[in-house]
Amino acid sequence: MIDPKVKLQRLERILEISRELTSTVSLEPLLHQIVEVAAELSGSQAASILLLDTRSGELRFRAANDDPAGQLRDIPVPVENSIAGAVLVSGKPAVVSDTRAEPRHYQVVGKRTGLETNSLLAVPLQIKDRRIGVLEAINKQAGGTFDQENVEILTTLAAQAAVAIENAQLVGALQAAYERLEELDQLKSNVIAIASHELRTPLGLILGYATLLQEQLGEAAKPQLDAVSRAALRLKYIIETMLNMRYLETGQMELSPTCFDLRAEIKEACNDYRTIAQAKELVLETDLPDVETLTQADREKMRIVLDNLISNAVKFTPSGGQVRVAMRRRDDEIELTVTDTGIGIAPQELERIFDRFYQIEDHMTRRHGGVGLGLSTVKGLVELHGGRVWAESVPGRGSRFIVILPARPPQP
Repeated sequence: MIDPKVKLQRLERILEISRELTSTVSLEPLLHQIVEVAAELSGSQAASILLLDTRSGELRFRAANDDPAGQLRDIPVPVENSIAGAVLVSGKPAVVSDTRAEPRHYQVVGKRTGLETNSLLAVPLQIKDRRIGVLEAINKQAGGTFDQENVEILTTLAAQAAVAIENAQLVGALQAAYERLEELDQLKSNVIAIASHELRTPLGLILGYATLLQEQLGEAAKPQLDAVSRAALRLKYIIETMLNMRYLETGQMELSPTCFDLRAEIKEACNDYRTIAQAKELVLETDLPDVETLTQADREKMRIVLDNLISNAVKFTPSGGQVRVAMRRRDDEIELTVTDTGIGIAPQELERIFDRFYQIEDHMTRRHGGVGLGLSTVKGLVELHGGRVWAESVPGRGSRFIVILPARPPQP
């Protein structure tokens, strides 16, 4: 019978190891730490971990403290007709005092590595009802045999180890997914940059020749050339939007602040969209201060913000609706709002509408155009000026976009 003090010391050691295991999120160091502790607590010459490969259905060695060359990693262990496989399937520990008398002992491992196994204790690595592998202690020291105390100690360790292994695997999978996402994001940025720059030259030629042909052919070809010009200008707008988004992402967007009347800029932007609004039988109105509202900002960038917000409001408001653009000065901030009586935005969509390429409508069935960069550009430009933007909406009743800008933006 084992000395109670020794048993207590082992349990304390397991608690200590449990804390260490839960703090290790890198899988390989964790596995090697487990086999070292397993050999120590079971009084065996070596220990190993086999994890289930869900794709092949076989067990594979992932760590062993008597295999510095890593030979075991290349040897799959079948679940059928092996001790480790029997433990995995049954979920019960197995003690083998003499492997030579055990027909389930998988001798391929010893033949290929030269590692001799005389006695063996195997316990399942189990999380609730799911088993992910097997922890083995090999060759009891001094020629002894594994007893019930060893089984209990190793089973307790395996329970802690299984949770730590799964946590480390989840962290590893999450890290790999994040790195892949970063690669895809960079690839997308590169594609946008290349496509945008490559399209600008032929697009400039199209616009130039369309203007030249209109001058030469006169009114006869005006409808057709107007259609070409409108399509080219639309493409030009998309390219500029993609470039602006890329400059914002990479931190290459620069501000050129000047002092200008924001009220006048809002009036001009609304006038530009009034014809489109009237064609849709919309009421486009403004609520602006009676006096000029001077601000220190990048006028061109602010116009991009206004164009995107007003364009969206007009686009998503059905005939007979209303779009209202308002502005007011409060202390050292300027509040700009664009309110519409359009289709509205569902609550679950509200937080995502400022994401790049995100569109509320399905791309296969949507009725409204756009590439899903307008609002993300708005958010980037507003934040670049030291401001903030958000949206409020009631589905079926309309939306309200609020922009808060400092009267003077932060210095670049």
